[in-house]
Amino acid sequence: MEKNIVRIAENLNLTKKQVSNTINLLSEGATIPFISRYRKEMTEGLDEVVIGNIKEQLAKWEEFEKRKAFILETLKEQGNLNDELETKIENASEISELEDIYLPFKPKRKTKATIAKERGLEPLAKLIMRQGNEDLDIAVSKFLNEDVETQEEALDGARDILAEWFSENAVARGRLRRLFIKDGIISSKIVKKNEADAEKYSDYFEHSELIRKCPSHRMLAMRRGENEGFLKLSVEPDRENAIEILETMFVKSSNDCGKQVSLAVADCYKRLLQPSMENEMKTLFKEKADEVAIMVFAENLRQLLLSPPLGEKRVLAIDPGFRTGCKLVCLDNQGKLLHNETIFPHPPQKDGKIAAKKLVSLVNSYKIDAIAIGNGTAGRETEFFIKNIAFDRKVQVFVVNEAGASIYSASKIARDEFPQFDVTVRGAVSIGRRLMDPLAELVKIEAKSIGVGQYQHDVDQGKLKNGLDQVVENCVNKVGVELNTASMHLLTYVSGLGPQLAKNIIDYRDENGPFDSRKALQKVPRLGPKAFEQAAGFLRIRDAKNPLDFTAVHPERYNLVELWAKELKCTVSELIDNEEIRVKIDIKKYVNQEVGLPTLKDIMHELAKPGRDPRTIIKVFDFAEGIHSMNDLKIGMVVPGIVTNLTNFGAFVDIGVKQDGLVHISNMADRYISNPAEVLSLNQHVMVKVVDVDVARKRIQLSMKDI
Repeated sequence: MEKNIVRIAENLNLTKKQVSNTINLLSEGATIPFISRYRKEMTEGLDEVVIGNIKEQLAKWEEFEKRKAFILETLKEQGNLNDELETKIENASEISELEDIYLPFKPKRKTKATIAKERGLEPLAKLIMRQGNEDLDIAVSKFLNEDVETQEEALDGARDILAEWFSENAVARGRLRRLFIKDGIISSKIVKKNEADAEKYSDYFEHSELIRKCPSHRMLAMRRGENEGFLKLSVEPDRENAIEILETMFVKSSNDCGKQVSLAVADCYKRLLQPSMENEMKTLFKEKADEVAIMVFAENLRQLLLSPPLGEKRVLAIDPGFRTGCKLVCLDNQGKLLHNETIFPHPPQKDGKIAAKKLVSLVNSYKIDAIAIGNGTAGRETEFFIKNIAFDRKVQVFVVNEAGASIYSASKIARDEFPQFDVTVRGAVSIGRRLMDPLAELVKIEAKSIGVGQYQHDVDQGKLKNGLDQVVENCVNKVGVELNTASMHLLTYVSGLGPQLAKNIIDYRDENGPFDSRKALQKVPRLGPKAFEQAAGFLRIRDAKNPLDFTAVHPERYNLVELWAKELKCTVSELIDNEEIRVKIDIKKYVNQEVGLPTLKDIMHELAKPGRDPRTIIKVFDFAEGIHSMNDLKIGMVVPGIVTNLTNFGAFVDIGVKQDGLVHISNMADRYISNPAEVLSLNQHVMVKVVDVDVARKRIQLSMKDI
């Protein structure tokens, strides 16, 4: 374990104490949100991302040590383990280095070299490898028999053995690996050109670049093209340089034996090492591309989940449509479905007057505060229609990104909640709730289906799921959860809970009524002390008897706050409500081995704003009037838009024409931008200039320069 702690500390530029304490907390069952929020003294303030990195690195190095132990045990059983080999294995610091050492001893399928050995040609190979001045013709003649009839057969077999030896040489593999990483060129060539789907890979029909400089999105695009059979990829540095490395290592003479070794080197590279290294590079750089893509997706998801909520308002939500009409629902301020029906304001029915009258009636009847319109088909037309209605009360109108709503509406979660309604009604409910509280609604959808990443279907799905689940967990706990109104799906992501305990909480709440205190959680079946410790601080109870139950102050620190109130001769409620009282507390006096300044500052901050929501305030957005489709766009137009997706090559912006436009990274600012997240965030309102419109390919190029 000590070795792993040192490795992780060095890799992440942390102290051994930070890493060691974090690992200890994780091993005790603490969650990442709990550690980052309530154990700052032990980690010296590490955030969720760094703690997650420690957890990931620990798993990686534990797997590495398991593999090392397996190899040592296998070699021991084979009788091949000696002190020198054991030292090499113990000192290996990379998985590739470890596998290179083990390679010569791995059980093999039948190869050219094993066949040659079976024919008795290994002694000839050793003789040639010595590169002495023996007469090679005489030496070879001694190995001719009914299995090896000619001199050429004997030399071929000997070279096959030599080639395998060279390919299994750990030093040779290490040197070639470094060359491939530094100077390897990834090239793509077309395989199928005449198929319609091939056109999307036209940029890669004849493409090459240094693999270490190939950006994540390009690597994943080429890999997808290869997997779909449109492209052929190869990876190789300059061949002469690669062979020269091997010749420098293995060719020690210019005599006949040396010439045979040189031939074996060339064969080894072409037949064994180049394909092996190519596969390694494809895997290595695919993994790196995955890491970047998952990181981009995770950050986008984090921003989306933390989008500003409208809050507890009464909402009329609309899932727009033309032929099938606009499905609308009325929701109360808790998101409960009160009413649903369909209106037909658009062609072919075009019953605008009836639809407008109905909307005015519903807004009045259900005291609607806001209208949420899905941004799919007929979204702009519906927005235009709604904004031209004179309502009797003030109503805000929002266009809501409905990505993933259709997935929710067809899911078991939605069917269980609304068994009597079809997918269109469920979809409208989801749109309305997404406006009220994006986080609470989006947790019901599988994260990768939300559509805010790049090439999410091409990356390692296990790593993607783990990464996105962690983001959801961090966001849910950052915001906090109302215990008495939260859905099971939201509670599932609360620190220390999970699906079963979330269900138990809902069942207990249904049977016994709302929780009146955090302490009452301990009555929930199977919710033990550890789960309570991990979860309690992230659960809020509005109007609880103890006002601290509506704050992020952990129950383990209630005694401290009560002590402050006692010393100041006031109640805890007065301490929360009155800043003049709070400023009298000198928190430095209360620092001890368990509680340090970071926790004390957090408590004071929470008392100042109990139950605060870290999300910003929602803003109404208006698209440009008169622009509803790509045909309405003209080059040079400057229009408002909303950032819907960030990738490492640019940002996609919704300008209200049913097709997002791309602001390439080179068109974001008059200065160099290495990452779009430097200047943009998801859901940001921006002004963009139309640079190019390709209706046939459904592509819009936008710019943020010179506006």
